[in-house]
Amino acid sequence: MTGPDSPRRRSDVTRTAILEAARERFAADGYERATVRAIAQGAGIDPSMVMRYYGSKEGLFAAVIDVELDFPDLGEIDPDQVGVVLVTHFLELWERDTVLRTLLRVGVTNDSGADRLREVFRTQLVPAARAFVQDPADAERRAALVASQVLGMALVRYVLRFGPAADMSREDVIAWLAPTVQRYITAQAP
Repeated sequence: MTGPDSPRRRSDVTRTAILEAARERFAADGYERATVRAIAQGAGIDPSMVMRYYGSKEGLFAAVIDVELDFPDLGEIDPDQVGVVLVTHFLELWERDTVLRTLLRVGVTNDSGADRLREVFRTQLVPAARAFVQDPADAERRAALVASQVLGMALVRYVLRFGPAADMSREDVIAWLAPTVQRYITAQAP
């Protein structure tokens, strides 16, 4: 049976409700303060259902923090525009996806969150940097420098909401950050 009241359909609806409630709680409270009970309450279910579907708070967190940076086709980017393209892309990601903000908030206070941030860095940002650097062995260092800029701006703009950073227009953020990101990726090493 696959109708609207089928067990499979109810299961999918329950999973979706749990994930949505968990994203909200982790974003608002961070990993440590978010509770399975509060997540279940937000989903309108019994806490035992959260455990049934995800096994633990950590398992639920892993399901919530599924991050894909979805870089544009890097082969089509003018190397002289990589800073503008990357900063614009990261701003779009931060503004449309609360998962990244949640991951940043949790990553600074929780080992699982920090591990997930490192994994995204290693598997997505470093390979993207390799597309532009002269010396592929230097890609990790350059990617780390880019991360320092985009994560720093995300922290002060979207998580801590420092007035000057939060109030800047997207165009101003791009104008300020893009030259630095460009230099980190394409400039000759000091």
